[in-house]
Amino acid sequence: MEINWKKNTALFLIGQTLSFFGTMIVQYAIIWHVTLKSQSGTMMTLFIIAGFLPIIFISPFAGIWADRYNKKYVINIADGAISFFSLIVAIFLICGIENYVILLVCAFARSIGQGVHNPAVSSLIPQIVPKEHLTRINGFQSSIQSAVNLSSPILSGALMTLAPLHTLFFLDVITAIIGISIVLFFVKVPKAEVTENRSPEQKGSTYFHELKEGLEYIKKHSYILLLIILPCIYLFLFTPAGLLKPLQTARNFGADVWRLSAIEIFFWLGTMSGGILIGIWGGFKNRIYTVSLSIFLSGLLALGLGFAPSFWIYIVIMVLLGLVQPLFGAPIMALLQSSVEPAFMGRVMSVVSMSISIINPLGIAVFGPLADKISINTLLIITGILLSLLCIPMLASKTLREAGRSHLQVKTKTVND
Repeated sequence: MEINWKKNTALFLIGQTLSFFGTMIVQYAIIWHVTLKSQSGTMMTLFIIAGFLPIIFISPFAGIWADRYNKKYVINIADGAISFFSLIVAIFLICGIENYVILLVCAFARSIGQGVHNPAVSSLIPQIVPKEHLTRINGFQSSIQSAVNLSSPILSGALMTLAPLHTLFFLDVITAIIGISIVLFFVKVPKAEVTENRSPEQKGSTYFHELKEGLEYIKKHSYILLLIILPCIYLFLFTPAGLLKPLQTARNFGADVWRLSAIEIFFWLGTMSGGILIGIWGGFKNRIYTVSLSIFLSGLLALGLGFAPSFWIYIVIMVLLGLVQPLFGAPIMALLQSSVEPAFMGRVMSVVSMSISIINPLGIAVFGPLADKISINTLLIITGILLSLLCIPMLASKTLREAGRSHLQVKTKTVND
């Protein structure tokens, strides 16, 4: 029986969105609860570390599991493990047992689950979506995630004022059960794609041998290496615009809570709109041109943040900055999903996930202290110029240009067949 890929993909995205929504509500609840109760910078640092450090270490092994086993099961087991720890914490809270150690262990365990979950999701999508539609689907997924990122802190804050903390953890369990059920019973993965295509020697190989194989695969395919390195440079240079905007707003326009909320809300509204845009448009025929345009515009807009004369102009620039982000992320992900061999997809995606997890704290570790010595406006002007120039190596690389239009050959072949 032929699988309706649009219905199949829609069901998958619905299931993952519900699960992600519950996860984000609990994530904000933990951070805000600890912030309000402890008011300790050290405690917040511990929870931030617990949120990203496990992902760095688990991602390589998660990629191997995604390549070895049925990705549906890997995704559901990860979702189930995350919700299990939410359930345990909820029971502790109901029993009146509340301390930071329990919440810290929960945050650590949930981060491990996310580290396993993300590469499996990224590597499953190209199995159920035709290659020529990957950019659009990644765009819609980006828009959905932006909507969740926009609404979950609002709902989490509202629930914390109306209900006890354990209610939010139970909500995560419920959304996870629904999401797991949808993926398990309704999402169909083509049997040919699920079958392991590994030799007996490969099946007996160690995790470290398979990890080494994955790294050698990336090294051998230069376009994949470039598609990991250049986005990492982009994310590093984007740090002042992406993570220092609350501090810049407070310094330049006033430390009002409504201003800090406004910049986050309008940025995510822009990102959500950008996801819808790339989902409908699909980008240029050569995906590298779409990525390069996004990089160039991001640089110009970051530069604009450094010169913004008023808060409302700053808000307009922030919306536009959010708008162009999916034009970068969706084509990059589609390029990787459409060009990496299925046997290595999980490991490649795990390297991508691990790289992002490293770059974000590295960027804030570098630019955060610099912001106390150099004005953020100056940092934005410098990084904005460098960001705009980054599109030059993207466009100049013949390897990337050829990779960017490789999906067109696939589409043409499919039509001819």
